[in-house]
Amino acid sequence: MLYQLHEWQHAAMAPMRLMAEAQASLLNLPHPVNMMPAARGLAAGLEVFERVTRRYPKPKFGFDPVTVGGRKRAVNERVVLRLPFCQLKHFEREGTAQRKDPKLLIVAPLSGHYATLLRGTVEAMLPNHEVYITDWRDARLVPLRDGDFGLDDYIDYVIHFLHHLGPNTHVMAVCQPSVPVLAAVALMSQARNPNAPASMTLMGGPIDTRLSPTVPNTLAQERSIEWFEHSVINRVPVNYPGFMRRVYPGFIQLTGFMSMNIDRHVGAHVRLFHHLIKGDGDSAQQHKAFYDEYLSVMDLPADYYLETVQRVFQQHLLPLHRFPWRGQIIDTNAIERTALLTVEGELDDISGIGQTHAAHTICGRIPKAKREHHLQPSVGHYGVFNGRRWREQIAPRVTAFIARHDRNT
Repeated sequence: MLYQLHEWQHAAMAPMRLMAEAQASLLNLPHPVNMMPAARGLAAGLEVFERVTRRYPKPKFGFDPVTVGGRKRAVNERVVLRLPFCQLKHFEREGTAQRKDPKLLIVAPLSGHYATLLRGTVEAMLPNHEVYITDWRDARLVPLRDGDFGLDDYIDYVIHFLHHLGPNTHVMAVCQPSVPVLAAVALMSQARNPNAPASMTLMGGPIDTRLSPTVPNTLAQERSIEWFEHSVINRVPVNYPGFMRRVYPGFIQLTGFMSMNIDRHVGAHVRLFHHLIKGDGDSAQQHKAFYDEYLSVMDLPADYYLETVQRVFQQHLLPLHRFPWRGQIIDTNAIERTALLTVEGELDDISGIGQTHAAHTICGRIPKAKREHHLQPSVGHYGVFNGRRWREQIAPRVTAFIARHDRNT
């Protein structure tokens, strides 16, 4: 019912939103009257109102040409494999087929935002890698006939993608997928699968949330799994292909994200208002670009969400060596040939210090020469995989680690 009320509210706001957009456009036309402070203030207010009430579509990656081997290369997006809940996307760099750069599978989080949230992550890796990414689908767009999707299915998808890419692939998990990626690599190692990745990079992931617990970790501990199921799980309304599918709606996830730092987000929109009044186009555009991405959200399959809350955040099954996959207990100590790099942010308020590093403890048979940990000073969760410090300090370490453990070098 909550989902349906949300849809009704959005529809009810549509006339006011369209009117605000039209009036703001008129007030932004080059006319002497529109240069008056009152007119600029009204136009700015109308634009902010329109932006905070609109629905944001799935963003595009839209990469500019990147420099590879001293030359600018166009980047083409190509879907190489489609599954019901995800497609595997390859960022092809024109004219680089002979370079044999390391294959890198970036596993994007299935946590409310689209894979495009990792645009900066991908961009930093493109000059030196053949980059692929998991482009997760909005669950409200997946018809019921395509079945359910749980945490075990997520692990299956990772294994499927690694099989498709073949031997000597490197995998990077950003945040939440650190757990299913580690589980997938352990299963492949147990089976002595030749397609097990050459290296595994886990960044800001909840491997052991008992360490340095954050607000989301504490919330998961304070509530029962029944509370989560009854409070946040809804069925998709009739106007979507996934009608009647049980989901964790993106708008609820976004509300949680925003409420954690409500003062910062309100302040950001106040600054946008002032930038628009002053005509500071660069600052206003930077704000818009960030929030176009941040406010674009997707629904998660209910089974996957609830199983993640229970197994990862409440029961801590992975660090306790009791993590199940289709009735089988996963042995993380089976990982021996895959190199391991973990990355954490000093100020991370989602995955606290030590939570990702715990992977080294539960993967005890990886040789010392094949493991490395990096704690990045002065960055929060987002800064681990995006922004200046990611580009200048973290990404070069990841690239060097992959190069050291690539089996073609």
